[in-house]
Amino acid sequence: MNQPAQLTLEQQFSLRSFETQVDRMSREQAQEFLIKLYEQMMLRESMYKHFIKQEWGIESAYKTDNG
Repeated sequence: MNQPAQLTLEQQFSLRSFETQVDRMSREQAQEFLIKLYEQMMLRESMYKHFIKQEWGIESAYKTDNG
């Protein structure tokens, strides 16, 4: 666990492709894209939290106690 996280070769290629796409966007397009990307990140985080709660049985216990 002492090694910092590193991107795989495939991820590096994907990142480079993403950089090229962003370079071709106007400022307005990039700003809109960034907002959508941030929204997707928040949704993904919410899904992860939901799945973890479900897997650990936290969500069902919470609903039982406070439902």
